[in-house]
Amino acid sequence: MSYNPSDLINPKVSGLAPSGIRKLFDVAQSMTGVISLGVGEPDFDTPWHIRNVGIRSLEKGRTQYTSNAGLKELKSEISCYLKRKFNLEYNADKQVIVTVGGSEAIDLAMRTVICPGDEVLVPSPSFVCYGPIATLAGGVPVPVYTRQEDSFKLTPELLKKHITPKTKMLVLPFPNNPTGAIMTKSELEAIAKVLKDTNITILSDEIYAELTYGKERHVSIAEIDGMKDRTILVSGFSKAYAMTGWRLGYVCAHEDFTATMLKVHQYALMCAPTTSQFAAVEALRNGDDDIAMMRQEYDYRRRIIVDGFNSMGLTCFEPEGAFYCFPCIKSTGMTSQEFCQELLMDSKVALVAGDAFGESGEGYIRASYAYSIEHIKTALERIEQFISKRRK
Repeated sequence: MSYNPSDLINPKVSGLAPSGIRKLFDVAQSMTGVISLGVGEPDFDTPWHIRNVGIRSLEKGRTQYTSNAGLKELKSEISCYLKRKFNLEYNADKQVIVTVGGSEAIDLAMRTVICPGDEVLVPSPSFVCYGPIATLAGGVPVPVYTRQEDSFKLTPELLKKHITPKTKMLVLPFPNNPTGAIMTKSELEAIAKVLKDTNITILSDEIYAELTYGKERHVSIAEIDGMKDRTILVSGFSKAYAMTGWRLGYVCAHEDFTATMLKVHQYALMCAPTTSQFAAVEALRNGDDDIAMMRQEYDYRRRIIVDGFNSMGLTCFEPEGAFYCFPCIKSTGMTSQEFCQELLMDSKVALVAGDAFGESGEGYIRASYAYSIEHIKTALERIEQFISKRRK
């Protein structure tokens, strides 16, 4: 018998499709003159005072492991931050774990809760990781298709329709990537009513909580009466503080959840990067002004890009959170993949096809406005010229 590595790979892993977000970017990187609105990464540098604390921690030789759950000082600051911003109280010693980005926090939550065959409800369109991570945990991801007519929100009626005896978890990815949709307090209260008599756990991914643009602040479903104990709150520092490369997130939950998640975290990763943790303490203590500045700039860019797409005839839902817009390209007669591929080759603009975020994303494209105004305007000009040529 010959040894064949491909025959030995876990089918759950080999069966996963690569991330649709990155599909065209390998091609784009081999081209010159490409303008990208594709990557969801702030174009701001991490604020200097945050970087400086990280640098000083290295200079002082603070390069050892921290405790598995994270620096006590950082966990305390996370707890204080959530109390200050969202009136959520978490015991820093028992209910907070510092993770390697928000992605690890999502993985910890699913591996802790999901058993083989359990169903995980995932509103769609949404970020690409939820379904594959649920699959790797042995679960069955169930897409819940939201609609532009409902502002891409999860409605109580839609939720009820998808709950079965096998439903174990509901992912709440709001503010949403890719649509920019948010959920208001009253809308979350309606969702809570559906869940109150079930054993469904909520995974609330709130990585974009600081980036909302209406008059009302972001509301966590954990704030809603009766929801905190069943909610696993995931967030991090990548988006609000422009700290993507620092790879730092956190998860907060009932201590029964966190005590078990900590076991997985201990064996898989030991602890989050020490330098990043010291920098994050500074971010939480003194980063509010940085967030306000970046949020104001994103809001300005948001209006420019949404107006730009609408003016060229690509109807664009107005995003109220995150830093993405999700224009509809159905009027062009092209699929999402065709549009993005032809746009890249013809006009050297890289976007993400909407179906990368689930089947309900077909007919849409995702454009990030985490780029400079000049960058956005140049991309819009090229896209408009591309469309004009196709319509002649």
